[in-house]
Amino acid sequence: MTQHEAIKPFTIEIPQSELDHLRDRLSRARRAQELPGAGDEYGVTVDRVDHLTDYWLQKYDWRDTEARLNGYPQFVTEIDGQRLHFLHIESPDPAAVPLLLLHGWPGTIMEFTDLIEPLTRPSEGPAFHLVIPSLPGFGFSGPTTEAGWGAARTAKALATLMSRLGYERYGAHGNDAGAFIAPELGRIDGEHVIGVHVDQIFSFPSGDPSEMEGMSEEEMGALQVLQWFYENKSSYDQVHSQQPQTLAHALADSPRGLLAWMDQLFGEGVGDRFVIDNVIIHWLNDTVASSMRFYFENKRNPVDTAPTAFPIANSSFAGDFQSIRRFAERDYTNITQWRTHDAGGHYAAHQVPDILAEDLRDFFTALR
Repeated sequence: MTQHEAIKPFTIEIPQSELDHLRDRLSRARRAQELPGAGDEYGVTVDRVDHLTDYWLQKYDWRDTEARLNGYPQFVTEIDGQRLHFLHIESPDPAAVPLLLLHGWPGTIMEFTDLIEPLTRPSEGPAFHLVIPSLPGFGFSGPTTEAGWGAARTAKALATLMSRLGYERYGAHGNDAGAFIAPELGRIDGEHVIGVHVDQIFSFPSGDPSEMEGMSEEEMGALQVLQWFYENKSSYDQVHSQQPQTLAHALADSPRGLLAWMDQLFGEGVGDRFVIDNVIIHWLNDTVASSMRFYFENKRNPVDTAPTAFPIANSSFAGDFQSIRRFAERDYTNITQWRTHDAGGHYAAHQVPDILAEDLRDFFTALR
């Protein structure tokens, strides 16, 4: 292993001066103007951002989060010219299955901290060795310094990481952006990937009218939710895919602005601390611009969409994008587990970790 390929222990140590500078910026931030009585029709409200800012300033303690993360083994290595940071928590069970947990935007490794204990030390069922990377351009992996870091290039880097860790067989789970990356791993590293589990399968109507024949009421409802999201909540995707750098000038300079922009996809259902934990990790690592560029790179370098046969499972949660099986089966010919839950949301690993952990255990038990 060369010096560049070395895996080095990592400890989070944010200088107090950076935290003081952040507090000063938050304290002096100018509040946005908004129309009286408009509610959230125009987007995240001033009241919502005031609430989160007050929590950040008055109750939130970064040092507590820092200590929590430093309680897990962390490492960095260089792959394809990019620093890659990851948690690596090995189970005491010698038969444990290696498993990648892949977050999305605006998330970070914080998405999965509540899954660590139930997966590495389960009360029953199989255990897992967990590898939880900060995606390239996100959080403690630091900003990307080259173009091209979308889902396809990220998947190649993660396949290299698992090989470098000595794992001959492993599984992958993904949420949000991770739900693009994990299936790509199944495509490019099928010799080593046992199976792929995701919270969303992004398979949509192709435009062929025959695909819509016999749609059930439930399926039509899922399509309507998707249509609503596209019409009302997808502006972030358009901006990130077309003009990420233009927006980055504002967000890299304003922690309050970054908080508002990211909270449009967090919301009240995840708790104040979870929102701030994720936002502050982006702020402290200056990954505002690079994390948004992920969307631009995916548009320029999309992943393969040809039908595949590796084992895949989907878990859908209430309040999140609802995958539609008839379209998923067109793209994935070996769906071995499909579950829909009336609890949780887009951040199921944080909101309902026990439910997701059970789904993961059941899926990978069947593949062992």
